[in-house]
Amino acid sequence: MKLQVIKHLTSFIEEYDQDYVLETIETLEALTEVSSLKDEELDVIGELISNMYGALEVHKMIKEGTQKKEALNTFMKRVLGSIDQ
Repeated sequence: MKLQVIKHLTSFIEEYDQDYVLETIETLEALTEVSSLKDEELDVIGELISNMYGALEVHKMIKEGTQKKEALNTFMKRVLGSIDQ
C-alpha cells in the first residue's frame, strides 16, 4: 500500500463519492478473472484494489470524526503492524 495513493483516493472520495471507488473495485475484481493476465498484471490490480479499500477505511475514520492526517497515520500503522507480525 502506498500512503500517497491512499491520501489521493481519500481526497477523491471526499470530493465526489465513495460509490465511484466501490464500483471501480468491483470492475478490477472482475478483471482478475481474465485467464490471460500475467502475474505482474494481477499484482498491479491487487495493489490498486488494496489501496482503494485502504482509502475507504480512512474515509470511514474521517466520517467518524478522526482528523484526516491522524486517520491516515493510524491506518498505515495498522498496516505496518500487521506486516511485522
